[in-house]
Amino acid sequence: MARELRPLLPAHAFRTDRSRLWLVLLNLAILILGWTMAARLDRWPGLWPLAFLPFALVMGNAVIVLLFATHDLLHGSGVRGQGWRRTVGLAGLALLWMPPTLWQAVHNREHHGHTNSLRDPDRSYLEDQPASWGKWIQHRFTPSDEVSGIGLILGMASAWGVHNLRTIASVLLVPDGSAAFPPAPFRVSRRERRRIAWELLAIAGLHAAVVAGLGAGPLRLLLGYFLPIWIGYAGAMAYIYTNHLLCPLGEVNDPLANTLSLRLPPILDLLHLNFSHHVEHHIFPGLNSGYYPQVRRLLQERHGVRYQLLDGREAWRLLLATPRHYRDATTLVAHDGGALTPLPLPLLR
Repeated sequence: MARELRPLLPAHAFRTDRSRLWLVLLNLAILILGWTMAARLDRWPGLWPLAFLPFALVMGNAVIVLLFATHDLLHGSGVRGQGWRRTVGLAGLALLWMPPTLWQAVHNREHHGHTNSLRDPDRSYLEDQPASWGKWIQHRFTPSDEVSGIGLILGMASAWGVHNLRTIASVLLVPDGSAAFPPAPFRVSRRERRRIAWELLAIAGLHAAVVAGLGAGPLRLLLGYFLPIWIGYAGAMAYIYTNHLLCPLGEVNDPLANTLSLRLPPILDLLHLNFSHHVEHHIFPGLNSGYYPQVRRLLQERHGVRYQLLDGREAWRLLLATPRHYRDATTLVAHDGGALTPLPLPLLR
């Protein structure tokens, strides 16, 4: 697929857009400004602290942009040298509690190398996998026809953190790759494990510094720290849940089969660096994301029958109308083993 489409794209499309570095700095500056304002919220009279809510939304969007901009940078070659890549990764992913060395392993290596296969740590659980706290959380908080309203709300705000906790615990505490609680455990080298541990300590120190700077006031912590992080995590997961959960399992890494793209309002694609173009990203992980719309047009022209593209609302409707465990490659099943449901996407074609 990549070999077919690459000659149809300009050579400069494969050069990393260094403006992503400025986006990281800009959105860190937005967060620092927000924390500075939030530290003074108890001095605002009456109900005036509620006026901070719109800026909390801006801060939450900054968390999303930090993830997507750093994601682009760590896929490309714009940041050269392992030390600089770790520094940029730490700056961009710290608010998301993601050590950059772990990101390179779980996302770039494992997820992209084994997308929606049995070896993909980001896939859904199988019906016959043993019960674990990770599987229970997926059942209670991931969008499905079984999730409750309050479970979905709590899950949107916490699923990113749960994913990181599950992944970090598996690589640090069960280094032989035999952990039973992730969907697909994997191993990292001893050197990577040490780096992950040190980076995690640095991230914890950064969060502690932010909390200490805000002070002990519950309003300052809620509006200045927790709410922007919850908004950011929920916004990121709104994309991530649609990427693969409606797609079949398969050992052939075919982005047209194991990945889904979204059709969203242009303002969201502008704000979030075309992250909705996920099939396109899996075909060309290192492509400047500004060229993903061009790849989309090529896919629609050449592979329109197989190219999986849905409106965002339709993708979410399907997520909330189907179970979340795999019985086999193309069949979803409820947590209790009932309600067998064929994957919906083939039925749309």
